[in-house]
Amino acid sequence: MRTDSFEGPGPTTARFGTLPAREHLPAGSGGVPILDVVIPVYNEEKDLGVCVRGLHDHLVDTFPYRFRITIADNASTDTTPREAGLLTADLPEVRYVRLEQKGRGRALRTVWSASDAPVLAYMDVDLSTDLNALLPLVAPLISGHSDLAIGSRLTRSSRVVRGPKREFISRAYNVILRGSLQARFSDAQCGFKAIRREVAQVLLPLVEDTGWFFDTEMLVLAERAGLRIHEVPVDWVDDPDSTVHIVRTAAEDLKGVWRVGKALATGSLALDRLARPFGDDPRDRRLPGVPRGLARQLVGFCVVGGLSTLFYLLLYSGFRTFSGAQVANALALLVSAVANTSANRRLTFGVRGRDRAVRHQAQGLVVFGIGLALTSGSLMALHAASSAPAHSTELAVLIAANLAATVLRFLLFRAWVFPDQAHPAPATPSPAPSPQAAQAWDATESGSLR
Repeated sequence: MRTDSFEGPGPTTARFGTLPAREHLPAGSGGVPILDVVIPVYNEEKDLGVCVRGLHDHLVDTFPYRFRITIADNASTDTTPREAGLLTADLPEVRYVRLEQKGRGRALRTVWSASDAPVLAYMDVDLSTDLNALLPLVAPLISGHSDLAIGSRLTRSSRVVRGPKREFISRAYNVILRGSLQARFSDAQCGFKAIRREVAQVLLPLVEDTGWFFDTEMLVLAERAGLRIHEVPVDWVDDPDSTVHIVRTAAEDLKGVWRVGKALATGSLALDRLARPFGDDPRDRRLPGVPRGLARQLVGFCVVGGLSTLFYLLLYSGFRTFSGAQVANALALLVSAVANTSANRRLTFGVRGRDRAVRHQAQGLVVFGIGLALTSGSLMALHAASSAPAHSTELAVLIAANLAATVLRFLLFRAWVFPDQAHPAPATPSPAPSPQAAQAWDATESGSLR
């Protein structure tokens, strides 16, 4: 991730360059609060006053920066608006936002998108999470160390009181996320999270869900883009009167897992827009004159090559049952070449999204033509030497020819098809964007990211 460890004049900077860091937020006495804590509510007339006053007292006593508490009302039908009005009249740091549609994700998106605070957080109205974790939650965001922060009930040092049913559901959901989306964060659904505002402005347009899956989708996309997620072990006591419908929420979450997994698999999410300037972009860790990624690319190319060779041989054997050797070789090589280019594009050279995908496939077909010439020439030579060679001999010759073609394919992929990923040119590190630049970027690009 980005750090300012190398910043400053001197030979170290000249040699290694800099990694732009998030700015440490000043504690100035301006009118804009540093922290905006959002509390999404729906028909919480009984708990709202106790929650907000308790949170307000805690922040006054422990938080060294200006703050704001925003009540996000998800179309409540009870006296929640009246209770919120009393709180805003009594506490100047509290404000109230009314939404006419339900959905925790919709409430967070609406308030976070409009907030002027540089650090945005949210927590559940029942205050199940002990508030002593709030300052450790937002401190890495204020310092510029991290981009997002989450409270976790599933770490070894967390202290949690809840029934076995909810415990099982949380851990099972965590296993599903790790297995299907390769998530590394430990607790997606704990209602205790924070994010830096400039990161939220670029990340939120990518998040489609407006309900309970909002948290998970946001974290998965942030993690895949290389954003730094800070986890805080929390003390958490289950609210027995919670109105969350577990079965319906679980079903919606599973649908969200499928949708996000599909989008990641097809490369339809423009995560590269987050990799720079917010994420862990390898371009920010270049050393002048030192090619990066060769060893990793060789490993990836060998794995893809081994699988595609096996795929090619299976196709050749299948096509050989109803066609001649040359036709079977051409068909098998064509199909496997398209699959090989797609796999190498994503897995070996790390190219995601649809940008230049057609061009890459066209270049891959040129490489395929070279491989076809090598393998066809080998078959012609074999058949010239023997009028009826054994099928095993044909396969052996094709394997040898494919090995030669594979070496040439890697060199061409690295130098011609994917040159930006293979030989990155030295770049001048870009500083972290200003809030004004982030706003401008969000206004012009958010539509294309959805």
